[in-house]
Amino acid sequence: MALLKKKTLEDLNFQGKKVIMRVDFNVPLESKTGVITDDNRIRAALPTIRYLLDKKAKLILVSHLGRPKGFDSTLSMAPVAKRLSELLGQKVILAADVIGDDAKAKAAALQEGEILMLENVRFHPEETKNDRGFAKELSSMAEIYVNDAFGTAHRAHASIYGLAKFLPSASGYLIQKELEVMAAALDAPERPFTALIGGAKVSDKIGVLENLLDKVDNLLIGGAMAYTFYAACGWETGTSPIEPDKKEIALSILAKAEEKGVRLLLPADNVISDDYSADAKHKIVPCDQFEPGWMGMDIGPRTVEKYSAVLKESKTVIWNGPLGVFEFAAFAQGTKKIATAVADSGATSIIGGGDSASALEQLGFADKVTHISTGGGASLELMEGKVLPGLAALSDQDSRRLLAAGNWKMNKGTPAEAGDLIAKLLPLVTETETEVVLGVPFTVLPEALKLTAGTEVAVAAQNAYPADSGAYTGEISMKMLADLNVSYVIVGHSERRQYFQESNADINAKIKAALSWGVLPIICVGESLEQRENNETFDFIRQQIRECLVDIRAEDCFRVIIAYEPIWAIGTGRTATNEQAQEVCAFIRQELIDLYDANAAGLVRILYGGSVNASNAAGLFAMPDVDGGLVGGASLKAEDFALIAGVKKE
Repeated sequence: MALLKKKTLEDLNFQGKKVIMRVDFNVPLESKTGVITDDNRIRAALPTIRYLLDKKAKLILVSHLGRPKGFDSTLSMAPVAKRLSELLGQKVILAADVIGDDAKAKAAALQEGEILMLENVRFHPEETKNDRGFAKELSSMAEIYVNDAFGTAHRAHASIYGLAKFLPSASGYLIQKELEVMAAALDAPERPFTALIGGAKVSDKIGVLENLLDKVDNLLIGGAMAYTFYAACGWETGTSPIEPDKKEIALSILAKAEEKGVRLLLPADNVISDDYSADAKHKIVPCDQFEPGWMGMDIGPRTVEKYSAVLKESKTVIWNGPLGVFEFAAFAQGTKKIATAVADSGATSIIGGGDSASALEQLGFADKVTHISTGGGASLELMEGKVLPGLAALSDQDSRRLLAAGNWKMNKGTPAEAGDLIAKLLPLVTETETEVVLGVPFTVLPEALKLTAGTEVAVAAQNAYPADSGAYTGEISMKMLADLNVSYVIVGHSERRQYFQESNADINAKIKAALSWGVLPIICVGESLEQRENNETFDFIRQQIRECLVDIRAEDCFRVIIAYEPIWAIGTGRTATNEQAQEVCAFIRQELIDLYDANAAGLVRILYGGSVNASNAAGLFAMPDVDGGLVGGASLKAEDFALIAGVKKE
């Protein structure tokens, strides 16, 4: 799992640093008194909080609570701050706002080992809109970002995703634990491996079911989603909730399971009732003998027996979604008995948060399983094989992780063309350790972003204008890219320098604008054939580096990428040797050391961009100062670009 290769707490120095930490303190409150009724989410974050305090960090906590529509005093973080203070045995300072004067003043005054809790971050609608300006304001109070909110890691919100665009970042202990447990189960499970999937809708679990078919030995279906499978088989379902438009998908899943040799079981019998209520009349019927006017409410005893037998022989079990209406005692027996079977199986058992976790807590089985996830939606997306945006945004453990950036130039400029290429590429780069970036035309940025969502493939623009707004006909601003959630922008490409006479000062302005909006610049430098033959390469590139990076701070080097593109080797049929590429990339790194220091220079990835293709990429990327490639024509062929992205650094 590539997401495990993110920086952890041990990778960063927190001594005396202001650290903003995203936590998930969305705890339940008693409606009349506002008293916290379950503090498990607060307790789950304590190991990370205590570690940071022990390291003498100045800690700023940010969380949401409920779903406020603007400021709402009943959803203040005050009771959470009070409870956290009790658990830690020290004062927790509460800000009166999130990014206002009070929060900023208290953050500025924080001393080592002190804690500040910001007010409810969702008092600002900009949070859920992933507003980059809001994230920038949050980041201005700190020097490092830590995310320990697994339960919200599937949300691309400002305090979850956006903060990592401005600050060096790491995951906390809770996220590490969740990923380690889930990765072990999904990537290298002890077999037999059984998935127990319940819940209301097939549509909510299509991706999960299809992904699990490639991993599990047994797939047990329960909950209301089973009734759509019944309907697909032509059976009566009474008034049970079904999704008629998903019957074909249900049949497809059944066929794929048979094709892959996965034992997929549907409930053999069900508890049905004449009404959706706690005291409704109910009875047990076989799966194909539902009565009109009655609805399914739980799995029956034969199903419990069959599923329990499968669970007994399993070594790894993942469970997501209740098997019946467990809130009503009469219809909780199926979930309860299966919980007993899971607990008694001796298997490594992972419960996927959400309603599944609530059911086990309510039924008293929480301490009898291996792991209960703190994030229902997040764990579900991991099961689906998706990449969680809140985790993907965190700093890579290897600051110089290989990067393959494709520059499509003026190609594949319609959504259909771009979609076809991306659809071919994505399955080929799923397991690659290299970061993959697609530099697409402006016209297909939205399509590329939509198709790469939930993957580790990022999107780049090929250029942008430094001003945020104004009468600049035809221009696209860095702010616009940030609003679209574009990750990278290529600046200073040799073609733009040549055809549009872009100067180093122009490029410097673009770099500053990009960084100010959390869009990471890929800065192109390189010499012409004439300059190389006149032995002017190093003087020319030194000038480019120094003038392009005017007023760029050492603290921002982790957000900067430099691409060396020898103009003489682009489209000329001539290619730099591995040694020539290394010589100039090493020179660039030394220039960065001279400008900043060795630590800052070591955070900058330096790419080679002169006619990289599938046959020469391995040799180029093996060079010690080459951290990947800016790829032109070869990025327009899915198979070739996948081969380039698949290169591993020896």
